[in-house]
Amino acid sequence: MCFDTDSEPPIPRISGAAVSHEDVELEADDGNRFAAFLATPDGEAAVGVVILPDVRGLYRFYEELALRFAERGYAAIAIDYFGRTAGASKRDEQFEYTEHVPLTTAEGIQADTRAAVRALRELGCRSVFTVGFCMGGRQSWLAAASGHGLAGAVGFYGRPGPARDGAPGPAQRAHEIEAPILALQGGADEHITPEDNAAFERALADAGVEHELVSYDGAPHSFFDRKQEEFADASDDAWRRTLEFIERLS
Repeated sequence: MCFDTDSEPPIPRISGAAVSHEDVELEADDGNRFAAFLATPDGEAAVGVVILPDVRGLYRFYEELALRFAERGYAAIAIDYFGRTAGASKRDEQFEYTEHVPLTTAEGIQADTRAAVRALRELGCRSVFTVGFCMGGRQSWLAAASGHGLAGAVGFYGRPGPARDGAPGPAQRAHEIEAPILALQGGADEHITPEDNAAFERALADAGVEHELVSYDGAPHSFFDRKQEEFADASDDAWRRTLEFIERLS
């Protein structure tokens, strides 16, 4: 589990920002219908962000994150992963996501990501980024290798190596990556080792992919959480780097 259900992104709200938001339902090319949360600034948004959640799919943390992006002038859409097995209805905190995770595939997630990218482009976004966390961090980098035409892909504490079933991860598919990569990793993450990160950096460098990998000393998995006050500096820096990455490549 990445965050408690009452966690919030460690990002200050912008008071008075004119933002609209709504629950939406998207359809992938394979016919899957899935839930998403759309937040938009008033007026035109030339830049869009697809938010790829952690293993639990769409819940409040990522809706709040979409709002924080919209307050800064970006259209943002956070997607759910479980439309194929749990339907597209909004779910409460008691949702048993663990039953659905094994039924979720990288191919399905990328099909849904493509639908979200398309939705943002239909809103007028000319540059689209993915930003993911944990499972979503990995999927964000894989999105850059999946032909979505992204301007960049950001991942927070994603696993860059092969999946547990042996499927190639972002490091193994580095030669397919078509957009710059930003990786924001916890230096004390028990699930992702320094060797994993070093192998990812080597693979990206060998493939000629523009990239930056930042490892925050002492920070655990899921450090990006308002409740983890001791890692506020890492969270602040990670958010700053994310915004600068998007601004530079838009």
